[in-house]
Amino acid sequence: MRTIEWVDGHVDVVDQTALPQQRRVALRTVSEVVDAIRRLVVRGAPALGAMGALGVALAAARSAERGYDPDTVRADARRIAGAHPTAAHLSWAVQRVLPTVARGPDAVLDVAQALVEADVRACATLSRLGAALLRSYVGDRPMTLHTHCNAGALACVEWGTALGVVRALHADSLIRMVVVGETRPLLQGSRITAVELARLGVPHQVVVDAAGPGLIAGGRVDAVIVGADRITANYDVVNKVGTYPLALAAARAGIPFVVAAPTATLDPDTPTGAAVTIEYRDPDEVLLVGGWRMAPAE
Repeated sequence: MRTIEWVDGHVDVVDQTALPQQRRVALRTVSEVVDAIRRLVVRGAPALGAMGALGVALAAARSAERGYDPDTVRADARRIAGAHPTAAHLSWAVQRVLPTVARGPDAVLDVAQALVEADVRACATLSRLGAALLRSYVGDRPMTLHTHCNAGALACVEWGTALGVVRALHADSLIRMVVVGETRPLLQGSRITAVELARLGVPHQVVVDAAGPGLIAGGRVDAVIVGADRITANYDVVNKVGTYPLALAAARAGIPFVVAAPTATLDPDTPTGAAVTIEYRDPDEVLLVGGWRMAPAE
């Protein structure tokens, strides 16, 4: 099952806000694509890249129904690219598709689908190379890895990035345990990563985010592996809130901190992480838990 795909003239996606329950959503308009990105129905850098490319294809298809207008498609593409300012992969994919807009909707769809297939191949290669890298750091023995948020198949089209590496290691019986940070406030670790690992049969434990650095300091983790939303020109890594304490703990403990990301996540035009626009989301994502208010609104 693919996280995102083109089906009968629309974009079909796994609704990641519903996980661990399974639900797919058909996106038939550009506004629905933009809303799905903003609400994290689709999330994860490679998945957002696929969404960006297929979103432009959707814009072209809808424009063709009214009399094809390349300028309207380009305007829609800008809306899609701006829906998640932190994610480099989204704007990268939109920019890759834009040059074909003048050639019509079929050309746009062909390029978009080619980008999706390239992402699948890239994640498979990244998984293999990442597994080899961790084996070189830790050795050919079962290892305990700590991960944060979700960088698995549901964050991509297939395979995953950080969890793709875990899958490759698990296939060689080299995973003792994966420690999964719950990833507040939306719990992508417990809702999504833990579900993926359970389905793969990978041993794992979910911990509160604040426990991770202590586990690392106590020598109970061999390496940390995460994905990335963006990697700037100086190799600053922008990722889910909660990643930085794990990086500091890994550095202090002297264990590897590995970032698994495709080259499209690299942003050579942004000099440092300080120059990245960080998305500020609805405060109720923190103040409400399961619809119940946990703190005063003001």
